[in-house]
Amino acid sequence: MPPPRYLQALAPLSPAEVNAAVAVIKADPELGPGALYGNLDLREPTPDEWRAHLAGTQLKREARLNISHKDRPGVWMVIVSLESKAIVSRRHFPTAKSAFQVEQLLDVERVVKADPRFIEACRKRGITDMTGVCVDSWSGGNFGDAGEEGHMVSYAHCWLRLYANENFYAHPIDGLNVAVDVKTGEVLRIDDHGGPPIPMTDIPYDPEFMPPARAPLKPLNVVQPEGTSFTLDGHAIAWDKWTLGIGFSPRDGIILHDIRYAGRPVVRRAALGELVVPYGSPERGHYRKNIFDIGEYGFGKFNHSLKLGCDCLGAIHYLDSHYCGLDGGLITIEKGICIHEEDTGILWKHWDFRADRTELRRGRRLVISCVNTVGNYEYAQYWYLDQAGEISFEVKATGIVNTMACEPGRPSKYVSEIAPGLTAPIHQHIFCARLDMALDGGGNSLVEVNSFAEPVGPDNPHGNGFFATETVFKTELEAGRRASAETHRTWKVINPNKLNAVGKPVGYRLHAKDCVTPFLAENGPSGTRSNFVRNHVWVTPFHSDERYPAGEYVCNSDGSDGLAEIVKQNRPVENTDIVLWHCFGLHHVVRPEDFPVQPTMSAGFALMPSGFFNLNPSNDLPRETNTASVLADGSIACHC
Repeated sequence: MPPPRYLQALAPLSPAEVNAAVAVIKADPELGPGALYGNLDLREPTPDEWRAHLAGTQLKREARLNISHKDRPGVWMVIVSLESKAIVSRRHFPTAKSAFQVEQLLDVERVVKADPRFIEACRKRGITDMTGVCVDSWSGGNFGDAGEEGHMVSYAHCWLRLYANENFYAHPIDGLNVAVDVKTGEVLRIDDHGGPPIPMTDIPYDPEFMPPARAPLKPLNVVQPEGTSFTLDGHAIAWDKWTLGIGFSPRDGIILHDIRYAGRPVVRRAALGELVVPYGSPERGHYRKNIFDIGEYGFGKFNHSLKLGCDCLGAIHYLDSHYCGLDGGLITIEKGICIHEEDTGILWKHWDFRADRTELRRGRRLVISCVNTVGNYEYAQYWYLDQAGEISFEVKATGIVNTMACEPGRPSKYVSEIAPGLTAPIHQHIFCARLDMALDGGGNSLVEVNSFAEPVGPDNPHGNGFFATETVFKTELEAGRRASAETHRTWKVINPNKLNAVGKPVGYRLHAKDCVTPFLAENGPSGTRSNFVRNHVWVTPFHSDERYPAGEYVCNSDGSDGLAEIVKQNRPVENTDIVLWHCFGLHHVVRPEDFPVQPTMSAGFALMPSGFFNLNPSNDLPRETNTASVLADGSIACHC
């Protein structure tokens, strides 16, 4: 089955389109001189525009850009027509700050290490050779510190590299921090909070400095001699009964568009909207560690160029990613998105013992993935579509934990000592997925399902009764909800206008398996800015200006356009075009085994059909036997 041609309208910007959009800005007398280019991506259609496109109306290709200037405040949001090569609209946000760009982050280290005040602070700690000093540019948040008003602030943290390619995260220069204006390159302030001595134990992970590696295991190959079962047409893909478009944004990273099963729409748009990483240590300058990896930096810009046989196994198809740098120049990440198939084991099985007859179907899934590095952490992201109608997402966190120092054997209660004198703060990774739902078209609602035990009485004389109740939410404030283990709370999206075989609205259940309890004070500087973490589920009516859970412009923001504030409009969310926001993640009390490189920890969620089909949609899978499987001892045996 080829992917539908209508999906081509949702393809991410091509290199030619990126260059064309930048050229329009450069030619504009107001915006062009001295322009600093921020996020540049496709201006995606609204639900109404998309429905009109499906009905035959040509969809306009437009680019959305964030433009700022070193000598002027604020950010311009500009829409450029890629057909007429002209600016369609421009809006100025006078107090907003664009996301940090890669070039700016690299420049922070240069300007800090050249500052005489910083050099003197290092000298007081016994560092006379600045070559090995590593300055990581962390987002500065919004703490109201004097002298930071109006600046695009990074609050840098420092480490010491003892020799080339060495693991510098083993040697934090704890308590030495620098406030920097990322846009202008001005060092605003050196903060020397004091602190423990620099841990000097070498803890490498690079094989160049390690003992000989253990003996390798025998090869385990994923072989598809007849090729893959998916069909690609540009960024549109068809696999089994699924069709969808694969998008990309330098902010969001991977975006999935118009996901359909057997032609029936399920999700109009799916992507990660935000990731915030609050660290739990109030010591020295660590209270400012509350980084928004998507809103303040952008996941897509940090996509890895993936390597065949390393990041994914099997028969692989790659897609390149394109965006522009700070100066508007084209940047291409080759092989930034991976597409492949995976075996998932038994999908369903039953043995009819009376007839001694067994039916078994193995499942497989389509995987669309990428890997991002933001500072010390790697995030490997996987979108899965299976043969039973389920859409799921998994993120694997790895990389190197953020480190601090302590007097050996005397860590504070906010950290874990992972090596003598080396600590890592307790922290969380809280993701927010944005899911524009479209079950069987427009007109969707959110339902909450809670289970209760029936009290012992005439209706439940033996005490074994329990039941589930369903509540349809009518407004935004009603639909802001948290998980409940006591009632095994779940949520599902329904289309009340389409009924299944038993007369119930068709639906998809949100399997929210990794809900995290946030510990930030809601009225504190970091808790205010990350107010979207207060609930595990939010629902809003679609609005083209409400794209991200922490707001459009997150750097040094005040939280006023976060989800907790947006929903105070209390708009209707019943039987309309809704956006489902789901917060999930990891709570990480760090172990010594998480260093020097952390084994992957995973979190995610699933959207599974709940009355969307009249029976198991994988019931029609054919019988198959994998004849490539053999006995481990090499002897001949029959297959099933």
